[in-house]
Amino acid sequence: MAHARKSRDPIATRARILAAAKVEFARKGLGGARVDDIAARAKVNKRMLYHYFGNKEDLFRITLEDAYAGIRLAEARLEIEKDDPVTALTRLIRFTWQYYLDNPEFITLVNSENLHKARHIKASERMREMSRPFVGRMRSLLERGVRARLFRPDLDAVQVNITIAAIGYYYLTNRFTGSIVFERDLMSKRALDERLDFNTKTILRVICTPRALAKMEAAT
Repeated sequence: MAHARKSRDPIATRARILAAAKVEFARKGLGGARVDDIAARAKVNKRMLYHYFGNKEDLFRITLEDAYAGIRLAEARLEIEKDDPVTALTRLIRFTWQYYLDNPEFITLVNSENLHKARHIKASERMREMSRPFVGRMRSLLERGVRARLFRPDLDAVQVNITIAAIGYYYLTNRFTGSIVFERDLMSKRALDERLDFNTKTILRVICTPRALAKMEAAT
């Protein structure tokens, strides 16, 4: 009876399927993941999976959308518009880094979709709806920083977002090869703390005015 009740709860069933799909797609990619394994992990039959998500390609797209929704929602909860510009920017840098560490499947799913040249999310209206506030939030932050004479006036919100994402993303996606190349455990607590500090200082030096940087350095 308990299993029957679970099966009749569409919200819970859909959530279980998405959670299972995230694990399987992150581990094996679109090509390697099997619908049978996703259904088994979600404790549903394939017929129910197809009922909710259409087919494997659609499920992969929705899993990607859900993964992006997770980081965008968590980012919005920071409410950086309530902070002064430098604090807001610093919190955003730290949040992005920590989110990647706490959600490694997000990076793996994004890598997988890039191998497919973004063909699953290319026509996704949901992705566009999520991305516009994301870019707009950064644009507003930069404008506040310029008005306060803390940030350079020639900054592009898209470029800043890409830089914040990339400076942590590359480090983590290349952590295995990087540990060999640089003969250092890149995932030790000390290495991660040093990297976050480096990321933060690097981005602040790119975005802040020389005068603002001088004041911050004098205060430390």
